[in-house]
Amino acid sequence: MSSGDRRSPGDGDESTPTDSESASTDDHQAVDHAGPSSNSAPAESGTEPSEPVWRQLWTATDGPLLLLREVGFSFGIVLLIGLLLFSVSGVWPPMVAVESESMEPNINQYDLVIVTEPGRFAPETADRMGVVTADSVSGSGYTTFNRAGSVVVYDNPESFGPPVIHRAHFYVEAGENWYDEANPDYVTADSCDELEECPAPHAGYITKGDNDKSNARYDQANGIAPVVKPGWVTGIAHLRIPRVGYIRLALTGAASFGPLLPAGLGGISAGAAVAIGRRELLR
Repeated sequence: MSSGDRRSPGDGDESTPTDSESASTDDHQAVDHAGPSSNSAPAESGTEPSEPVWRQLWTATDGPLLLLREVGFSFGIVLLIGLLLFSVSGVWPPMVAVESESMEPNINQYDLVIVTEPGRFAPETADRMGVVTADSVSGSGYTTFNRAGSVVVYDNPESFGPPVIHRAHFYVEAGENWYDEANPDYVTADSCDELEECPAPHAGYITKGDNDKSNARYDQANGIAPVVKPGWVTGIAHLRIPRVGYIRLALTGAASFGPLLPAGLGGISAGAAVAIGRRELLR
């Protein structure tokens, strides 16, 4: 062996690592590489927990969540108003939407009318049903909607139409010949025999719409309704809100979208017509 091939022990130690040193170095490198990788993994793949749906709905500033929140608030306000009115009026729904012109000029088409259950807030001149007939206070005394007597909402169970809201003019007993008591301007007959509802088949009210052009005769003289039994009276009208009932009637198909659309939109913003109005037919 030549001297060029000889290596000292020191030289061999410096140039060639032992197996244990090599393994230690590899392990150290593996730990170094694995450390940053394992620490950064959550930052790369993890996301912050999403907010609850109710909080997203509450804090939304645009998009469908904002629209949903505003619609919910609107319906909530309407429901609150309805419940408040119900607690006062004692009848549900506490409002009725007027469809026709039969009560003009005192109650107009598309008005929303606030009603109470019969007997509630009744004046001293009212009967046991809380109704004040027009003829009983004619010329003086109790008036509603610019004329004497109560405006009642009645629902004939034998009719398939919606309830009617007209004024109660006088009360008749079963078998009574009410022709002599009637205003001759409101009948087109010469005697009781010429009226289908005379003599009265049962006790009740003789009613009529205030519009003397479209409703010139009593309801019981023109075929709108039989003598109105006291039990058919479902409400007494007290206050009207002009035009607010339009949207309610439009949504039920009882009114078309036309020149009154802006008024109807105003009714929606007022809150009452959409949820708690009821369609009433004034014939």
